[in-house]
Amino acid sequence: MVYSPTLLDAVAVLVAVILFNRLFSKKRQGPLPPGPKGLPIIGNMLDMPASHEWRTFAQWGERWGDIVSVTFLGQPYIILNSAKHAFDMLEKKSSIYSSRPIIPVGGELVGWNRTLALLPYGNKFREYRRLIFQLIGSKKNMERFVPLVEDKTRDFIVEVYQQPTELLKHIRKSAGAIILTMSHGYEVQAENDPFVATVDEAMEQFAICTSPAGFLANIFPALAHIPAWVPGAGFRKVAAAWRRTLDEMCDKPHEFVKQRMANGTDISNFTSVNLEGDITPEREELVKNAASSLYAGGADTTVSAINTFYLAMTLNPEVQKKAQAEIEAVIGTDRLPTTEDRDNLPYVNAVLLEVFRWNNVAPLAIPHRVIEDDFHAGYFIPKDSIVIANVWRMLHDAETYADPMTFNPDRFLAAPGKEPETDPRGMVFGFGRRICPGLQLADSSVFLAVAMSLAVFKIEKPVENGEVVEPSTEYTAGTVSALTIVASVRRTSHPPPYKCEIKPRSAKAETLLHSLIEHKNN
Repeated sequence: MVYSPTLLDAVAVLVAVILFNRLFSKKRQGPLPPGPKGLPIIGNMLDMPASHEWRTFAQWGERWGDIVSVTFLGQPYIILNSAKHAFDMLEKKSSIYSSRPIIPVGGELVGWNRTLALLPYGNKFREYRRLIFQLIGSKKNMERFVPLVEDKTRDFIVEVYQQPTELLKHIRKSAGAIILTMSHGYEVQAENDPFVATVDEAMEQFAICTSPAGFLANIFPALAHIPAWVPGAGFRKVAAAWRRTLDEMCDKPHEFVKQRMANGTDISNFTSVNLEGDITPEREELVKNAASSLYAGGADTTVSAINTFYLAMTLNPEVQKKAQAEIEAVIGTDRLPTTEDRDNLPYVNAVLLEVFRWNNVAPLAIPHRVIEDDFHAGYFIPKDSIVIANVWRMLHDAETYADPMTFNPDRFLAAPGKEPETDPRGMVFGFGRRICPGLQLADSSVFLAVAMSLAVFKIEKPVENGEVVEPSTEYTAGTVSALTIVASVRRTSHPPPYKCEIKPRSAKAETLLHSLIEHKNN
């Protein structure tokens, strides 16, 4: 923990909480949704799990129903364990369910509330989304970037072939290369790119500064306003340093674009297009932060999905062989799949859908905050309640997905007497007005990584000292702590480090890989 309170601090805060609850708590207008019984003052603090919160939430759902409520120092949290309630509340009532929790350190002191992830719902939020939607928000808008995504994905395939033990590094570089080219016209360096390094550092800091385990001031907002010179307020210095990291993440790519525009060497991109003409300083700041949101919001989720695919193929060789047979039958062995092949590769597309469902990148969607009192399904939802959609539970509901813990792409294909199961993308990318504006880019880039990898690689468990190495499938959250459940907003989930062997699947595949290298070098 970055900030460790003294006993006096703790006592003072506890007294303040008691007084606040007694003086200012308003009378409820109806029953809250059911849930585990909490203790006086602290509520359900001790019920919170240390990790894999989504599984605990699912267990609560089995006992108390699809809508569960808990409290944390008087703050109500509403947990949605079914897609129906998530759609009914977060989409159909999106006008009141689209804001975000206020996170004092991460949002205000460090400044992440300037980005789309933590930006409160309002006019600025709508303008951010409008700008990003114009870029990649629809399939039609995304079409002009397909050649870029295909080109960068071919580079990724070559890099994996040349350094198969550095898979995660290549995935991260590929995701960064695609998004930074689109957002800033920037070509990522082959090794140790400074922009990518800054973003990675900022995202790691984001995971801590938005967590209550990282800063006590995220639990007790009043602490965020004490002067930096007060004993115990060292967290403010940390927040100031991390704000400089965030500033660097936003400012340096932006200045790169402005310099290129001034020199007449700019490659058209999201930032340069929106800086053309006479614009106000306020407008320029909005464009800069929207571009930063585009990268920060997309890179981590894409990395997790592609990493999950490689893990799934390591564990499911029969799925891999079936997908490869489809690719061979449709396009042969002389080229890599492209976006145009997608409609003719239904099983490969089903593999993609199962990757999104099986270990989804955001088990708990970024929390929403309701901005006025509401009644839903007979329950009172107080204003400022924090609403958490347990997407993992929705995607592992046995009533929706047969044998949900099994990786089975066939579930998404029609068969005699069987309809395809529900497309998970309707839940994976969020709900209502907070749905991910980059979902078309994520869908396209992950599909191409999946299809191209299957075309040329055999992915399998490694053998060490005569023993097959079994990878773990226990995913970890982007922020892990006993309190993550109630305030963390970095909700991406990553596979644990695992080993797999990646090699050309045939002599023809190796010939194709060599031709890609030759083309790249020329």
